Amino acid sequence: MSDFIQLEQSWQKALKSDFSKDYYKTLMRFLTEELNANKNIYPPKDDIFNAFNLTPFNNTKVVILGQDPYHGQGQAHGLCFSVQNGIKPPPSLKNIYKEIGNDLSILPPSHGNLSSWAKQGVLLLNTVLTVEEGKAGSHQKKGWEIFTDKVIELLNEKKKNLVFILWGSPAQKKGHCIDETKHLVLKSVHPSPLSAHRGFFNNNHFSKTNEYLISKGIKPIDWKIPDIIN
Repeated sequence: MSDFIQLEQSWQKALKSDFSKDYYKTLMRFLTEELNANKNIYPPKDDIFNAFNLTPFNNTKVVILGQDPYHGQGQAHGLCFSVQNGIKPPPSLKNIYKEIGNDLSILPPSHGNLSSWAKQGVLLLNTVLTVEEGKAGSHQKKGWEIFTDKVIELLNEKKKNLVFILWGSPAQKKGHCIDETKHLVLKSVHPSPLSAHRGFFNNNHFSKTNEYLISKGIKPIDWKIPDIIN
C-alpha cells in the first residue's frame, strides 16, 4: 500500500495481496512522479480511493461501473458519475437523474454529489481512478485496470446477491467475469447524450435493483439524493 494514499480497512484486507505486486508498485511510482512534477491530477490525492472509503467491502450491495474520472478542475472526487458540491451535474449525470425520475418519480437534486448512494452501499467504481487535468484517458494502461479487475473479481467471488449495473460496452466488457447465478447484472447503453436514447432511458435499473435486494432480504437503496450533502 502506498504511504500517500489511505484505503479503508476492509478493502485493505481484501486487496492486501495486490499491494506487493509489480503492477501496483509501478502504478504508485507513476502517480508519485506525476505529483512530484506538479501536474494537476484528479481526483485530489485524498479522494482517489473515495469510492472504497465511503463503501466498505463488507457494506457493498450495488456496483455501478464508470470509466475515467472527470478531468475538469474541481469535478472529480473519486465516485463515478459524481461531482463535488458546487459543480454543475455533467450531461451523463443529468440523464441518470432523468431516468430515476422516469423509473421512480424522484425529482433531481440541485447538485451532482452521489455520496448518499455510496454511504448506503453503492460502490461507484471507475475503471481508472486518476487522470491528468484536461487529458481524458491519460492514466489508462498504467495499472488501474488490473486493480479494478481485482476489485470486481473479489466482489464476485466473496459476496453474493450483489447488483452490478453496467452501462455501455466498456463497463459490460469489464464485467465479463461476473457470475450471474450469484448476482444480478443489469446492462444497457451508456447514459451519455450520444447513446442514452438508444436504451438507457426506461431501463428501470433503479427499481429493478431494489426489487432484487428486497427479494434477497437486503435493505433497498434510497435513490432520492438529499439537496444538502455534508
